[in-house]
Amino acid sequence: MYEFIHNRKGLIQIILAIIFLPFAFFGVDSYFRSSDAAVAVATVGGYQISQGEFNRALRERQEAIQRMTGGRADPALLDSAELRFNVLEALIRERLLLQRAAGMAITDRQLQTVIGELPLFQDNGKFSFQIYERFLKSQGMTPAMFEDKLRHDLILQYLDDAYGNTAFVPHTVIERLARLSEQQREVSLFTIAPDKFVSQVKLETDAAKKYYDSHQDEFRIQEQVRVEYVVLTAESLLAQIPVDPAEVRKYYDEHRAQYEIREERQASHILIGTDATASAEAKQKARAQAEEIYKQLKQNPDRFADLAKQYSQDPGSAARGGDLGYFGRGTMLKAFDDAVFGMKTGEISAPVETQYGFHIIRLTGIKGGQSSRFEEVRGQIEAELKKQRAGRKFAEIAENFNNIVFEQAESLKPAAELAKANPQQSGWITRERADAPLNNPKLLQAIFSEDVLKNKRNTEAVEVAPGVLAAARVIERKPATVQPFDEVSAAIVKKITLQQAGQLAAQDGRAHLERLKQDKDAQVTWGPAQFVGRADAKGLSEPVLKQAFRADAAKLPAYAGVDSPRGGFTLIRITRVVDPEKIAPDRQKALSEGLRQMLGQEEMLAYIASLKQKADVKVSKELLQKK
Repeated sequence: MYEFIHNRKGLIQIILAIIFLPFAFFGVDSYFRSSDAAVAVATVGGYQISQGEFNRALRERQEAIQRMTGGRADPALLDSAELRFNVLEALIRERLLLQRAAGMAITDRQLQTVIGELPLFQDNGKFSFQIYERFLKSQGMTPAMFEDKLRHDLILQYLDDAYGNTAFVPHTVIERLARLSEQQREVSLFTIAPDKFVSQVKLETDAAKKYYDSHQDEFRIQEQVRVEYVVLTAESLLAQIPVDPAEVRKYYDEHRAQYEIREERQASHILIGTDATASAEAKQKARAQAEEIYKQLKQNPDRFADLAKQYSQDPGSAARGGDLGYFGRGTMLKAFDDAVFGMKTGEISAPVETQYGFHIIRLTGIKGGQSSRFEEVRGQIEAELKKQRAGRKFAEIAENFNNIVFEQAESLKPAAELAKANPQQSGWITRERADAPLNNPKLLQAIFSEDVLKNKRNTEAVEVAPGVLAAARVIERKPATVQPFDEVSAAIVKKITLQQAGQLAAQDGRAHLERLKQDKDAQVTWGPAQFVGRADAKGLSEPVLKQAFRADAAKLPAYAGVDSPRGGFTLIRITRVVDPEKIAPDRQKALSEGLRQMLGQEEMLAYIASLKQKADVKVSKELLQKK
């Protein structure tokens, strides 16, 4: 378990991103959420996934998609049935695995090691408790909340790895697949385009009208509205928050420890290792070796680095002469920690015993141990006090904002005055598409509700992003319409003419392909030949590349063909096949790892499916679809 955690620092950082995001201004929408938190969307072996838990998970997924797309995600996608189902499946999967993992635990020591090595919490490459504490506070989390969540996710990842890292792929399969993946083929192309068949297309007189009548949705212009809206943000309140300089000084005096630069010490060690199961004789032998090395160092301290490289059994530090870098009190095992923080710079300790063996320690540096001066942190404290008060004021105003929007539903002016923000106007928006901050599924649903559209009332206040509330009202509306036939008839004629020309081109292409396969003259003028690989398409489209490598190349030249995405047909000629003489070890290793992970994922999915059957999982479809 320790190695699993220690070797996955990058993974832990991804988990951190997932943990922290939901906590930014967390809980603001609870002022407006209905009391359905205890209603079960699903039950998993007696455990109930509440509507509130599902809603939070859905919101986190929606926000993640918005960040990944830069806020340009289709609102229809953000609250689609598929997304809601996937979120619930993830919650069910998580619960099944946690129930199966009952009894597994991440120890305090393991968790401490993981957190201590995260760059997010480091200053000059070393763990900083002040950074850790301030960051958690900025996210509205306590260390206990964060550590519980991190334990939870590490256990789940450990179970995933138990399958992903134990899947087996035979070496012969890897080698065969590696050779296939590195194979190159010399190909030439000939494309039969639809354009040359346009003159052969004879449309019926009413073909365009028939197409128009049977494809009405294609010519439908969605209902559109323009809205006036008001936005309340926690950030906008910062400028309104005064802070008395005396308060800043008082805060500094009362929280001086928070601005203390913790003492850190740099040490090197030589480890003569033992383990918990070692016999008394083995431990005595290790101690004797450590004593002998210590005796040599007393006579010649300058040899410490050389002896560490020669004798130390800590692979992480031996190559660096035993150097462990700087660390704070409480980072190492207690006996080791006590020894280091009781030494003077340059001093070498007698062997210190821990659960890992016997350590000979040299203290090489001391830094920190003093507090930042008030002038150095005054701006930081003032900003922190403003942020805290802005958060509280936002929560207070948010409730009033929602009430005013609802109670004075004929105008947004009172809400704008409360938010100290001018009302803004949007361009034309639809049920599926709007610019930020209106591109929120819940807000768009409210805007296009009957009460807002027909009665010209305000929408409810919607949290469109963490710490951002918005309310809107419709000021102009265009109902859904269908473009008149006369406006689109010419485009329809062109479209169906090209479609039919494309079909004729494809028929001609398949006929050419049959003649080529029969070694008959097909009167084809091939383009220039070029070598391509599965990972080096040289500009070939994906369908063409796939067909080029699917073709049976036992007899050359070999031929294949594929329908072109824009109509027509592409003929493919393969004239040479070159297999790699040798596969690079790193390429073979990467392919092996990919296949192993894929098989591991399949095994994990099968395992989860079996757990699902045994756990009696029940889903409330009605609540799952509830917006």
